[in-house]
Amino acid sequence: MSSRRDFIATSAAGTAGMFGATTFTGEQAPIAAEDLPPAIRALKSMKALAKPITIDERRGRLQKARELMRANGHDALLLTGGTSMEYFTGIRWGLSERLLAAVIPVTGSAFLVTPKFEEERAMEQAHQGPLGREADVFAWEENENPYTLMAKGLKARGLSTATIGAEETVRFVFADGAAHIPAVKVVSGTPVTAGCRTVKDAHEVALMRLASQVTLKAYEAAWKSLKEGMTQADFANLVQLAHRQLGYDGSAGVQVGKYSALPHGSTTPQVIREGAILLIDGGCKAEGYSSDLSRTFVMGKATQRMKDVFEVEHRAQTAAVRIARPGLACEAVDAAARKVITDAGFGPDYKYFSHRVGHGMGMDGHEWPYLVRGNKLPLAPGMVFSDEPGIYIPGEFGIRLEDDMLITQSGAELFTPQSESLEKPF
Repeated sequence: MSSRRDFIATSAAGTAGMFGATTFTGEQAPIAAEDLPPAIRALKSMKALAKPITIDERRGRLQKARELMRANGHDALLLTGGTSMEYFTGIRWGLSERLLAAVIPVTGSAFLVTPKFEEERAMEQAHQGPLGREADVFAWEENENPYTLMAKGLKARGLSTATIGAEETVRFVFADGAAHIPAVKVVSGTPVTAGCRTVKDAHEVALMRLASQVTLKAYEAAWKSLKEGMTQADFANLVQLAHRQLGYDGSAGVQVGKYSALPHGSTTPQVIREGAILLIDGGCKAEGYSSDLSRTFVMGKATQRMKDVFEVEHRAQTAAVRIARPGLACEAVDAAARKVITDAGFGPDYKYFSHRVGHGMGMDGHEWPYLVRGNKLPLAPGMVFSDEPGIYIPGEFGIRLEDDMLITQSGAELFTPQSESLEKPF
């Protein structure tokens, strides 16, 4: 699963003219500390607070996956480059037209199928992680069929006839190739992968809580550094610089004035003026675990209409976190926030609050489950969601407040304090 946004590209824009130095864009060196705005310069690194996931923790995940494989009648799990491969094996691998697959059998050792020229790199990552040195690596040359090697690996594990669960982001071409192995059936592996990843353990929760705290500190430092005449790209770069000062890669999309009424904004160039609303939305990752926060604020003084809409939005976000608890259906959280907004006259239904109230979170910024009408899945302790109602008034402005929410044993809590007002957002 990918995020709904790959943080708006404007967040990488430079602000050299603001500080008289080269800014960080992902390829250039960071600007000198003395050239940073004071609020950003004062930030201290929080990098050491993020403790990596251990090999033993990943072994535990593989054991749970095998239990779910048995329960769902799967003989093996098929993973390709992406989040689930990293979650279970620690292997970080991008998507490619060439098949690199990890096959996790329900019993016995896992194996990799890799392009021959990637063999050493694949072996290195496999052997350093929970798969260990007992993992076989089958390497195929450019003119060879990798599925012949996949069949070989399955046969060696007594799985000549097998039902394989393909993780949901496995490209169709790869799942289809596996399905054409004689006597192999490919089905959805989501009951296994989601079954493992949906409920977070204490370590995962700690990393997500940290990521949220980092992003909120970065937002506040950027807000304190805001000046009239900046563009939305300038402000986005302040957010990025603040994350960097805190020891993390983070960013945010920024929308100004009437463009804040578009939930995911516009690429139209925007300049920040006195009295304008800014809606910012982004986050960072702590050892692979995501934050996703939105704040809305005004440069200077807010109008009474802005304040009134903010108050409704704040009550809607509060209603969601107050009602959420184990056993409650996901859809009920959305309904609680939506009722506050529609009862205040911003309806009917999706007219002004045009999206669900929240999405599951973890290593991916968006993952199962979703707080949306029709989802009757009961909440469980350890699930993490965004809590982000929004009110979007076309041609005027939009207000969204978003904090990340943990389902606890008895209710729910936000990782970060709610925003107080448009003029005092932190």
